[in-house]
Amino acid sequence: MATEATTTTKFPESDLRPIPQPPDFHPAIIVPAQNTTLKFWQLMVAGSIAGSVEHMAMFPVDTVKTHMQALRSCPIKPIGIRQAFRSIIKTDGPSALYRGIWAMGLGAGPAHAVYFSFYEVSKKFLSGGNPNNSAAHAISGVFATISSDAVFTPMDMVKQRLQIGNGTYKGVWDCIKRVMREEGFGAFYASYRTTVLMNAPFTAVHFTTYEAVKRGLRDMLPEHAGGEEDEEGWLIYATAGAAAGGLAAAVTTPLDVVKTQLQCQGVCGCDRFKSGSISDVFRTIVKKDGYRGLARGWLPRMLFHAPAAAICWSTYETVKSFFQDLNGAA
Repeated sequence: MATEATTTTKFPESDLRPIPQPPDFHPAIIVPAQNTTLKFWQLMVAGSIAGSVEHMAMFPVDTVKTHMQALRSCPIKPIGIRQAFRSIIKTDGPSALYRGIWAMGLGAGPAHAVYFSFYEVSKKFLSGGNPNNSAAHAISGVFATISSDAVFTPMDMVKQRLQIGNGTYKGVWDCIKRVMREEGFGAFYASYRTTVLMNAPFTAVHFTTYEAVKRGLRDMLPEHAGGEEDEEGWLIYATAGAAAGGLAAAVTTPLDVVKTQLQCQGVCGCDRFKSGSISDVFRTIVKKDGYRGLARGWLPRMLFHAPAAAICWSTYETVKSFFQDLNGAA
């Protein structure tokens, strides 16, 4: 009986060697998906830190702006940034640039915690997973500002009165007690309607511009963005934030002037208004200072909000990235 021969194919040894790969080649590794969704309290902490850093860093510029906008004498002489700055230094010394900073610290942290957490939750709900939904960004910004202004307005009023007070109040608590005793609780919210009317368009412009510029920069500078939000470079956050802050500030300056008038009325010779009507304040400003009065402080306002927004957004996104890494490692 014939035995069938079995043939075995032999290859030269050289054919069995591994195929050379480029130096930067790495075999694919399947990594289990990590949970990088931020918790609500983490959004609040990130927002609180960002808001506090932003306002404390730019506080002297805000003081100059407040002095420029306060309506005191009639007729009003034009006053620029240098004049306002020199006047503050000459009258009260350099420390006057930081008068009211503790009121800002007490208000900015909680208010921004509400601001950013409400924005993130609203954006996630309204955008439907579409990162290019500008309407969702704008509406979410409006929701965020209505909520945060309810927290921030009382301390903002105290802050502005201390900024121009020139010794009228001994400090934050003295101002709170005297306002409560002499004017009642309503004085803390005298400018709330104006603040919301100002900050609603401000925030809509701000968030829409920020998201659009950030998206554009990610496309233009891929080396600063690895495709995931937590890997974007601080340069993108800062640039997008500065553009958003500067544009939004310029658009809403007239309402900011009205807000300052309502919050500082009766302090150091500032006009007191019979009603808290926005139209009444508008008419008074135009009567005393013309329409240019509605633009008072626009330059320091832009000089405040552009770098402030850059600081705020880069801080906020950095803290978010920290929490995302923390959640992913858990």
